[in-house]
Amino acid sequence: MKNNFKWYIFSYMEKLSSKHCAPCKGGIPPLQGKPLLDLYSLLEKGWELIQEHHIEKEYIFKNFREALAFTNKVGEIAEQEGHHPDIHLSWGKVKLIIWTHKIDGLTESDFILAAKCDQISLG
Repeated sequence: MKNNFKWYIFSYMEKLSSKHCAPCKGGIPPLQGKPLLDLYSLLEKGWELIQEHHIEKEYIFKNFREALAFTNKVGEIAEQEGHHPDIHLSWGKVKLIIWTHKIDGLTESDFILAAKCDQISLG
């Protein structure tokens, strides 16, 4: 039963990363409570949920060049999706901070972008 659950989570996360970010025009409440936690539980390990406001993750690389290459790939996806994380690049590390600025909180699009970034790091 436990293996089926892992497959389900992987399958749903893969489904999440295949979606596209929806532009937020404001006027909607940010995710909170169970809906927020349900989406958060679908992300790969390493993501932190900070005060139900944003999610962040630090990726570790062998050197600056690899960290920069990852940053550029994240930038390409952000442009394609029209949804832009805060990116902090340093030697061997990239930290992503994601939330929907328009509503000052989290939406499904934030989790879609996070899943897409995880796919880059795994590929």
